[in-house]
Amino acid sequence: MTDGGVRFSVDGPVARVVLDRPEVRNAQTPATWRALAKFGAELPSDVRVVIVSGKGQSFSAGLDRRLIMGEPIDGEPPLLTLGAKAPEEIHAEIAAFQGGFSWLRDPSFVSIAAVQGHAVGAGFQLALACDLRVVTPDAKFSMREPALGLVPDLGGTHPLVELIGYSRALEICATTRWVEAEEALQWGLANIVVPASELESAVADLSAALLAPLVGAVRETKALLIEAQSRSYDEQLKAEREAQARRLVELMGSFG
Repeated sequence: MTDGGVRFSVDGPVARVVLDRPEVRNAQTPATWRALAKFGAELPSDVRVVIVSGKGQSFSAGLDRRLIMGEPIDGEPPLLTLGAKAPEEIHAEIAAFQGGFSWLRDPSFVSIAAVQGHAVGAGFQLALACDLRVVTPDAKFSMREPALGLVPDLGGTHPLVELIGYSRALEICATTRWVEAEEALQWGLANIVVPASELESAVADLSAALLAPLVGAVRETKALLIEAQSRSYDEQLKAEREAQARRLVELMGSFG
């Protein structure tokens, strides 16, 4: 299935999302975000791994720059025209855009970003929306929104601070500088760096490893880890007990 410059497929427990506008380095538009949100909402319940990648030499160059204040593209008005609307309308439209990213945090599956080349702005935030990032040596991340007078608003600020801390997150956002693969690995933005020729096989190996444990155990563990920082220690202990009780009940039932 192709929609909004994105190709989607599901093969058993593995779903794939491929940004497919290589002629513009997989630049994104609101149509991209709506297509992503729609796919996420319709994802089969038996999917356990979602792989997000970009066709060509770049993961994604971010927002299509022509949409800042240029002519409409494929019927999409320039994004700055949102500023002429009432605040509640602005909030509603941005919330819809965010839906294209937030579904990747769902505990039902583990999401992997396969990143090569540029991951800029919305591209950086799409990679951050995924649970894991496998990158090539030429991968380069940058949060470019402040350079345009905007803020990152597609859900990227939360995982960025989770991964690298407030000070580093502020520095790379406020300066809009590039973070290259080796630095990303050192900081925890990347889980592994592999040669470009091995990217596909490395992601396949990681997917296979994620599919090996029982699905319920992985889903419960992801849910525990996502909420860990927002809970107190005692609250997390309680959540662990509750999750384990559900696992034990399900496992006992499987022997019945």
